Amino acid sequence: MEKTEKIWLDGELVPWDEANVHVLTHTLHYGLGVFEGIRCYKAKNNKPAVFRLNEHVDRLFQSAVVLGIDIPFSKKEIFSAILLVIKKNRLKECYIRPIVFLGHNQMGLNPSGVDVRVAIAAWPWGTYLGDEGINSGIRVRISSFTRHHVNITMTRAKACGHYVNSILAKTEAIRDGYDEAILLDQQGYVSEGSGENIFLFSKNRLRTPALSCSNLEGITRDSVFDIAKHLKIEIEEGHITRDELYIADEVFLTGTAAEITPVREIDNRAIGNGKKGKTTARIQKVFFEIVRGNHTKFNRWLSKV
Repeated sequence: MEKTEKIWLDGELVPWDEANVHVLTHTLHYGLGVFEGIRCYKAKNNKPAVFRLNEHVDRLFQSAVVLGIDIPFSKKEIFSAILLVIKKNRLKECYIRPIVFLGHNQMGLNPSGVDVRVAIAAWPWGTYLGDEGINSGIRVRISSFTRHHVNITMTRAKACGHYVNSILAKTEAIRDGYDEAILLDQQGYVSEGSGENIFLFSKNRLRTPALSCSNLEGITRDSVFDIAKHLKIEIEEGHITRDELYIADEVFLTGTAAEITPVREIDNRAIGNGKKGKTTARIQKVFFEIVRGNHTKFNRWLSKV
């Protein structure tokens, strides 16, 4: 990780190495916290622009509501603080991590009365699954781990503790020689990747698991719906089985970190011709035009720093 100069912590900018927490921080022990992953891109005239910042801030607060956390700052304050962190660190492109976590003034499973703290960090971070993955596709496996049930940890929240499940799946996939994992829900239907939503293209239709399949309501996922509409590609949500992935013409993953990443192989089965598909390439091309500020129709998604 490449350090930057300042991190916003509880309303103040502090030096990177001084943005510390106590060893008894509640969220460190119990996992109750929420966060976001956001990207800022170098857009026109080398000016930084944040992709769908309003939607990310909204989801941060929605996640907090789901988990019963009262964020001690307004949406407007968090929005402004994110732009401030980018500006003060003189970043043209970066990954941004706001996190809302519980402090160390008391312990125990009852979070009532525990201090709520907020931090925002930003740093340069390249393609999550690699440039080769973006261009040529990645190899994935169906995980042996099942995604959370919607009524166990309430999957609409982007919660810190949820990612133990993701780490187990990702670690297993990497250990077995793959780039990423795909998790199934409790009924055996496709849910999502360890940190990405998933789409398949088959019979001239783009399909993705419904939000009842224990998957997060991804912001890049939502962007693909609008991009598909713009490209006049039929798109639908529903249940998808693992064998439908195997015989799909194309499969790709979406996420703030992953962006639009093609999948060339699942469980040692080539997807389509084993290369990035034409439809994936079309969607990927428009996506990168949008985030670079080269698609006026979608300029509403960019917040200038």
